Amino acid sequence: MDINFNILATAKSTLKAESDAITKAIDFLNDDFLRSVQAIFNTKGRLVITGIGKSAHIGQKIVATLNSTGTPSLFMHAAEAVHGDLGMITKDDVVLCISKSGNSPEIKVLAPLLKRDGNILIGMTANESSFLGKNSDFVINAYVEKEADPNNLAPTTSTTVQLALGDALAVALIEMRNFTANDFAKFHPGGALGKKLLLKIKDILDGKNKPVVTIESTIQQVIFEISNKRLGVTAVLDGSEIKGIITDGDIRRMLEKTTDLSAITAKDIMTMNPKSIEINSKVEDALNIMESFEITQLVVTDNNLYAGIIHLHDILKEGIVS
Repeated sequence: MDINFNILATAKSTLKAESDAITKAIDFLNDDFLRSVQAIFNTKGRLVITGIGKSAHIGQKIVATLNSTGTPSLFMHAAEAVHGDLGMITKDDVVLCISKSGNSPEIKVLAPLLKRDGNILIGMTANESSFLGKNSDFVINAYVEKEADPNNLAPTTSTTVQLALGDALAVALIEMRNFTANDFAKFHPGGALGKKLLLKIKDILDGKNKPVVTIESTIQQVIFEISNKRLGVTAVLDGSEIKGIITDGDIRRMLEKTTDLSAITAKDIMTMNPKSIEINSKVEDALNIMESFEITQLVVTDNNLYAGIIHLHDILKEGIVS
């Protein structure tokens, strides 16, 4: 019991220390942060992020975030930079160097070389008076009082703050670029996220399995069509005009009221003005309509003509969830 309590207490204190450090980082945001964002936004080149140790891992994650949100970026390991990787930097690139101390041997060698060709150097460090701080054009202050671990050695709080500041850079640039969900989709065509943002109704609609009856169809014909097409619903047409839909639920409710089906036709039990969606709409839009109206099917139209039925199961089968 005491062991479990200590584990939870340690976890809570770690999260508290890191969240407090992020909150304090707000007070360190200044004109240098503003100029850093502007320099990255205005560059004709890319943002090159470099670092060593755990800061390097944070740099790689920031690169991934920026690339996916419209800011071309690449990572250059500080140790490899002085062994040839400096060649990846072009004259128009902006460089962001991440180092907690700002005084590691690799950074002391690298910083002057990064400035040699006139590139803008942004330093992200917990020590503004460090070698990196003094040699940077702009300094993003990533100061933390101490790490979360009891020895004050393992990069924990410091790397969390670095990561949060990287996110702050990315989100500021997203807003400056007016980067939209459609823009985001261009960089995420794969997986469930890509499907959610890009997949259209026409991509998953089975146009051959298109349940349809007329307004004069008998109940027997309606039941046969619903059963045969296995979507639990059929559209009701008058010529080419969509008049309504009938679901298997409508059939059950009708049978609860009467067993004499001889005089009943489709128009007598159909739901008029059914919810519909255009075939070129995104599947995500169909899902949103279904959730808003608590329904499981939508009539699909193509230039206002009946094109089929899309069912919630079709959407979930594609791995798309809200």
